Amino acid sequence: MVLDFKVTRLHRFDGDGVTKAICDVAICEEFIVKGFRVVEGKEGLFVSPPREKAKDGKWYSKALALTAQTKEALSKAVISSYGKSS
Repeated sequence: MVLDFKVTRLHRFDGDGVTKAICDVAICEEFIVKGFRVVEGKEGLFVSPPREKAKDGKWYSKALALTAQTKEALSKAVISSYGKSS
């Protein structure tokens, strides 16, 4: 099964912070997940899923790709959209 990811909203951040943008992603034009982040890491940009802080003070991801192929396809779509919006 091939999933189609499309960034529906992308907001860039200025400044020196590690979070460079936040975006919403449509999956197969049927479902939207809000709050993915484009983050500058030691090895370049990567996509971080939406997270929520729990009562125990820890941060937990709210959306996870179940396969490496899905994670890669999602990352490519988000990073490509981020690059085009500059």
